[in-house]
Amino acid sequence: MPVSVRNSQLIYDSLKACGIRMFSALPETWLVHLIRMADEDPDVHMVRLAKEEEAIGISAGAHLAGVKSAMLMQNHGFLASINGIVSLAHLYRIPLLMLVSYRGEFGERDPWQTEGGGNTEALLQALHIPFNRLDDPSHVAHRIRQAQTLAEASLKPVALLLCRDLMWEE
Repeated sequence: MPVSVRNSQLIYDSLKACGIRMFSALPETWLVHLIRMADEDPDVHMVRLAKEEEAIGISAGAHLAGVKSAMLMQNHGFLASINGIVSLAHLYRIPLLMLVSYRGEFGERDPWQTEGGGNTEALLQALHIPFNRLDDPSHVAHRIRQAQTLAEASLKPVALLLCRDLMWEE
């Protein structure tokens, strides 16, 4: 599997530097190393999900308990979570830090990923969710810190799109 361990570690370390102590995720190819790192880290709690929308409630509960969290999901998982984002996070002003594997962008080899990828940015814009791309290792720490700061200051969801150029080693 060509998923970058080095860049996954950079992402993970940047999240921890922002005080993230809880992660939620479903298994996903691009997130495999991030999930493993969270599983193996005694300083954080990794919540395994049955469906992505559960992450919204878990992160909302973590926020109300004073724990910073991050949701790890594929862009199809983001699409499946829209009801929870609108009816919980937006309605009750819950900050969410969403790291979304941006499947379906240029270079995508799996045809089943292309539709979700083609709709992700438009839906983020339609929902007024600020987002940025993580596509270069030199930007990771800064953009994660900015996203976490904005989520907390605005009390709303923020998304970081994990791009192929960052996540894959070919």
